[in-house]
Amino acid sequence: MTSGTATVTPASEAASAGVEGVTDTLNRDVVESLRGGPDWLFDRRLAAWETYERLPLPTTKLEEWRYTDPARLAWDSVVPAAPVVGDISLDEVRRAFDTRDSVGHALQINGAIASIELHPDLRERGVVVKSLQEAALDHPTLVSEHLAACATPESDKFAALNAALWTAGVFIHVPRGVRLDLPIRILRWVNGAGHAYFPRTLVVAGEGSHVGIVEEFASADFTEPVFSCGVVEVHAAASADVQYVALQQWGHGVRHLAIQRTVAQRDANLDTLVVNLGGSVARVDLAASLEGPGARSDMLGLYFGHEDQHFDHETRQDHRVAHATSDLLYKGALDDRARAVFRGLIKVFPKAQRTDAYQTNRNLILSDHAESTSLPNLEIEADDVRCSHAATVGQLDEEELFYIMSRGIRRREAERLVVFGFFGEVLDRLPMPGVVRELRAAIEKKIG
Repeated sequence: MTSGTATVTPASEAASAGVEGVTDTLNRDVVESLRGGPDWLFDRRLAAWETYERLPLPTTKLEEWRYTDPARLAWDSVVPAAPVVGDISLDEVRRAFDTRDSVGHALQINGAIASIELHPDLRERGVVVKSLQEAALDHPTLVSEHLAACATPESDKFAALNAALWTAGVFIHVPRGVRLDLPIRILRWVNGAGHAYFPRTLVVAGEGSHVGIVEEFASADFTEPVFSCGVVEVHAAASADVQYVALQQWGHGVRHLAIQRTVAQRDANLDTLVVNLGGSVARVDLAASLEGPGARSDMLGLYFGHEDQHFDHETRQDHRVAHATSDLLYKGALDDRARAVFRGLIKVFPKAQRTDAYQTNRNLILSDHAESTSLPNLEIEADDVRCSHAATVGQLDEEELFYIMSRGIRRREAERLVVFGFFGEVLDRLPMPGVVRELRAAIEKKIG
């Protein structure tokens, strides 16, 4: 937190939900146990559950799941965690915020929100950082309009599952014209093995506002499977400037499934950065929708895999109107037996003339057993556009390594320097210097 007095709002959703234990299976009873908040919110949970039951489970016969068997997520071998914090030292987890600059934060521990803080000056200016369930009571029109508006339950079975079972939801609203010079932080920490967690984040940025959000996922290592199925929705109104960063540092044993949807209106700038470092299996499904002339979205991604980690990135750039721009750059480095999949699509709709869209995925292979699959695609239904895509998969340049080692640097350190240089192009594009320093430290720790 920045200096100054902060207002702390306890926001445990356990009290309103009234759940004491953990359910045995995924069924309607789990949804019923989450009854709380306004009636319309619970009705949406039930409708989402019905959609989940109706939709078929994806299989490797589908192109978007061809390289990642859903069974690897172990989603059906875990039980939903109750919306309670559980037995854990809050002080130990809160210390993670001590060295991070921010104007506010939300802390999830296991299945519940443990605390929320927001600088009082921003609260007076109308900025909202609340649990999603509390926000549905206090800001029903705003939440009802935007919740599940772009990540609809009908679009995906796992999106429907989250819409029915989410807990520890976070709602962020920045009113028109309000500028935040430091980011809002969300830290999600779990320590319960054998459980499923369903976090949800909803961000609504008003016209001409400016906000950065950093969402971190972390845990210890587990010997039993853990499944995290999260949904993020970011709405940027006209001329808003929004940066959203997701840093995934789960421990071994976690299966991470993230569905991210962003919407940019006229002249809005909406940038995302996805960093995948931890977990056993991580799949991110990210779609950016450009819905107003002059809208822009930079979609950035970094991943470093080792041992037998499996990373899958599914991206989509939807150009629905004319005169909008998107630029995607995803870079990954793979060591040991790690595997990465990238499948991207630029979709230009019929009336989206003067579209300017780019898509690049580059992979650096650090061992003979690592593997990367890159599948960029274009689908263009307009005739006055500039669109391109590129993909590369390559080994370390031995000449470059030799040049570095000739300065007395050991090979492993030389490899680390090459990887940092490889990632630098992505990090340099994020307009959040403090966050970039943290990301560099996290990547350095992962590389070793």
